[in-house]
Amino acid sequence: MKTAIITGASRGIGREVAIKLAREGVAVALFARSLTELQALDAEIKIQGGKAIHWALDISEEHNVQRAVHHVLQEFGHIDILINNAGIGTFKPIEETSMGDWDSVMNTNVKGTFLLTKAVLPSMREKRSGLIISVASDVSRRTFANGSLYCASKFAQDAFLSAIRKEVRKDNIRVSTIMPGLVDTFFHGSPVGNPEKTNWLKSTDIANAISYIVHSPDHVVIDELMLHPSHQDY
Repeated sequence: MKTAIITGASRGIGREVAIKLAREGVAVALFARSLTELQALDAEIKIQGGKAIHWALDISEEHNVQRAVHHVLQEFGHIDILINNAGIGTFKPIEETSMGDWDSVMNTNVKGTFLLTKAVLPSMREKRSGLIISVASDVSRRTFANGSLYCASKFAQDAFLSAIRKEVRKDNIRVSTIMPGLVDTFFHGSPVGNPEKTNWLKSTDIANAISYIVHSPDHVVIDELMLHPSHQDY
C-alpha cells in the first residue's frame, strides 16, 4: 500500500486530496493545525474503509515536523508521497504589510515546504523512490497589485521545488508542482459556494490533478501542471 503525507489536510484542497487518495487505496497521514477537523476527517476516511492517521502541528516548527514524520514512518513503515498543500495569503498594500504578515506567510508557504521536503527525503533516498507534489499557485509566474507578499512566497516556493527536482532526480524521486488559478475554497475569505465563485475551479479539480500525478507511471515526471477556470483572465 502506498502512503502519503498531506499538509493542510483539514479543509479545502487538502481535505479533498486526502479523501480521494484514501478511496484509491493510499494510506494517508493528515497534517494540519486543527486537531478537531483532523479527527473528523480521520474518522470519515476510516468509515469509508480507508487507512489514516493524523498529527496536529505547525509546519514551520522543525522539531514538530521531524517528530510527525518519524511518527508516520513508525506507523506506515515508509513514505511514498509528500503533498505540500498548506498555504496562507495576505493581500494588502506594501505599506500596510507588517513583519508579522511577512513571517506568517513565508513560514507557512516557503519554510513549511522546505521543512517537510527535508524531513521525508532521507527515507525516500534510502528506498530510491518517492514523489513530492507541492500546491503552489499560478502567481508563481505572475504578479498582481496588493499581492507582493503572497507572490514572493510562491515565486520562492516554485524556485525551491525546481532546484530540488534536479537534485533528487538521480535517486528516482520525482517532484511535481501544481499551479492552480482561482479555486473555490475558504482561502479567499468567503465561504465555499459563494455566487461570485460559481465558475472557479473546485477543490475536487485539484484533487483529480494530484491523483493523476500520483498514478502516473514511475518513468513519467510531471514537472509542472497549471490549471485555471476557463473564464479567468491571467
